[in-house]
Amino acid sequence: MRLFLSISYDGAAYCGWQRQDNAVSVQEVLEKTVSTVFGCSISVTGAGRTDAGVNATHYIAHFDVPEEVSNPSLALSKINAILPHDIAAHHLYAVGEDAHARFDATSRTYRYYIHTAKDPFACKSWFCKYRLDVDAMNRAAEYLLGTNDFSSFEKSGTDNATSICTVTNARWTRIDETHLVFEITANRFLRNMVRAIVGTLVDVGRGKIGSGDIVRIVEARDRCRAGQSVPGHALFLCKVEYPWPLLPL
Repeated sequence: MRLFLSISYDGAAYCGWQRQDNAVSVQEVLEKTVSTVFGCSISVTGAGRTDAGVNATHYIAHFDVPEEVSNPSLALSKINAILPHDIAAHHLYAVGEDAHARFDATSRTYRYYIHTAKDPFACKSWFCKYRLDVDAMNRAAEYLLGTNDFSSFEKSGTDNATSICTVTNARWTRIDETHLVFEITANRFLRNMVRAIVGTLVDVGRGKIGSGDIVRIVEARDRCRAGQSVPGHALFLCKVEYPWPLLPL
């Protein structure tokens, strides 16, 4: 029986989602947990890879269990009892045997949080000490919409088959006078892509480059042309969507 599982996690203590040989990952912790709960060795596949320190409020993973889950609430309770405090399981979903958490996802949405005045409580937001022109940043973000090669925002040395992504939403919103959030939705994301985009848009907001320069940066397909990547602790994967509704067990 194949199951989808929705989880959230604070990424501070982890090297990212994907299992690594020399560091603890969210995937490794989750695999050990569900293997214990269901009494067999289980491999878990996630909706995508999040980098070290990056968080998720809505992440989807799938795994197979040898028999039907008769008491989903009890299974969830056991999973949460074993998981550490910084990972929480929310729902189990029954899906088709060939359903895939990564390849079947149609879109993913990330949010990046910034504060522009000192805030001792904003531990999951990045402190940007500069005055930012949010209108200019939003004009620049509009140039990201559509299907493009986003190599300029991709971590150097990655081995993707393609760097083409389709961005359907990219916008900054003021939470209050000193707190901002950037939301971006695409069918797929490249490694480090959101953090590099945010860093580049912040350069626009500071007046270092113009809004229209985003077009030339995208067309260059050169990581050196884009801005610096911002820290990962303020980035959240907040939505993964599929072509069918996910119905909790």
